[in-house]
Amino acid sequence: MFRTITSGALHGLDCYLTHVEVDTSQGLPVFELVGSVNGEVKEARERVRVALKNTGYRIPPVRITVNLSPANIRKEGAAFDLAIALGILSSLQMLPKNICEKKMVLGELGLDGQVRAVKGVLPSVLEARRNGYECCLIPYDNYGEGICVEGIRIYGCQSLEDAVAYVRAEESTQREWEKQRRQQWQESAAGEEPKESDVDFQDIRGQEGAIRAALIASAGFHHLLMIGPPGAGKTMIAKRVPTILPPLTYEESLEVSKIYSIAGQLDVRRGLVRKRPMFQPHHTITEYAMAGGGSIPRPGVISLSHRGVLFLDELPEFRREVLEILRQPLEDKEIHIARTGGHYIYPASFLLLAAMNPCPCGYYPDRNRCRCTPGEIRRYQMKISGPIYDRIDLCVTLAGVDYEKILNGKRGVDSATLRKQVETARAIQAERYKGSDVTFNSDLHAEAVTQYCRMSPEAEAILRLAYETTGFSARSYHKILKVARTIADLEEAEKIEEAHIAEAIMYQNNEWQ
Repeated sequence: MFRTITSGALHGLDCYLTHVEVDTSQGLPVFELVGSVNGEVKEARERVRVALKNTGYRIPPVRITVNLSPANIRKEGAAFDLAIALGILSSLQMLPKNICEKKMVLGELGLDGQVRAVKGVLPSVLEARRNGYECCLIPYDNYGEGICVEGIRIYGCQSLEDAVAYVRAEESTQREWEKQRRQQWQESAAGEEPKESDVDFQDIRGQEGAIRAALIASAGFHHLLMIGPPGAGKTMIAKRVPTILPPLTYEESLEVSKIYSIAGQLDVRRGLVRKRPMFQPHHTITEYAMAGGGSIPRPGVISLSHRGVLFLDELPEFRREVLEILRQPLEDKEIHIARTGGHYIYPASFLLLAAMNPCPCGYYPDRNRCRCTPGEIRRYQMKISGPIYDRIDLCVTLAGVDYEKILNGKRGVDSATLRKQVETARAIQAERYKGSDVTFNSDLHAEAVTQYCRMSPEAEAILRLAYETTGFSARSYHKILKVARTIADLEEAEKIEEAHIAEAIMYQNNEWQ
């Protein structure tokens, strides 16, 4: 007898509904699983068979054929186990017909019948809602991400027996069980809210210029490069930048959580990702780990940093091939990965913070400590290509901190105060670019720069002089205007003035480009 249960499968960052078609018939006792499946999916035959036996269901010696449709898309993972098991029971008339109509079923089965967590539940539930499904059966361990989606009923199954009891029950009973399951999860998740960061900008002594650059970078979403000797405070500043970024909106949180769900890194106890992500990969990271990889690619560090911060410490120590991967994401805010199975696009809108020493030993231009030759210094700087330098809007040089500042220096501005300035500047940008495809000043293209970055005559005179005497490129010209626009927004100024342009020019360090 033929039955169909709906499940979900992942394709890049999106999910598509998969129809688990089950047919049982007389013949040799064989369990066939077809539909362009990988080895992990094929192993479902043994997991489902043993789980059914250990749950108390006796399967007669019949021919079982399971097809995962559409068959032209490669399937992977163990998320189809529960749907296959329910389909077999329905096909053998151990469950009523159409018990899973308008329901999507996800979950891996253990040999004891327990339903285990799977990847990609959040995008799968979103796709089910978009297609008009009324309810989703998901693993209880994924319940936190499932209930984040409004407008669809969710039931977290703990075992195959639990799932069978739920689909057999009347709708009123199902709704009561859903309510009880939600209450059970809320009680277990109590106290799991993310803690506030224990770092603050006021911990930093000195380095007011670098802190100012970090403020501008955060307000306008400008990428920042910090250059200075070891121990100058580059890493301390970078790690505190997330504390001055505004919290994620609901839409941003949902977007980031989808990526983490597909990568299997979503904290299911907390549901959606509430804090902006920050990644600091080691310089030995591979291209695949950075960009995303696999026969069916999974998000890499670039995409996991979406809507957050990607901090590359000791920038020249990264392999050149890894750094060159950043070219497209820095320009287009997305990364494209081509495989024989298809073309995948992952979002990659992150704030890049980078730190580096000025030379191999780290102390140039202090010739009392630096012993590097001019050739060694140049080769060290050349490890980073011009196009990567050119995509970084702000470059600031840090000097070592004086002893007196460390011992008796006043505490700097706290993160809460800086965050208010960032939020004010971003609110101005949101109002200015309402109805356009621009979100931040850093997103402005050439025509938009002309439209939105209006200067006073004095400011224009300074920019003209700098352009003609320093050898700035056209890209540098636009970068200066975009940074100046952000500086003006921080001061809530309508027009870019002389001081704004002068400060923006200061962050264009031509020696390193």
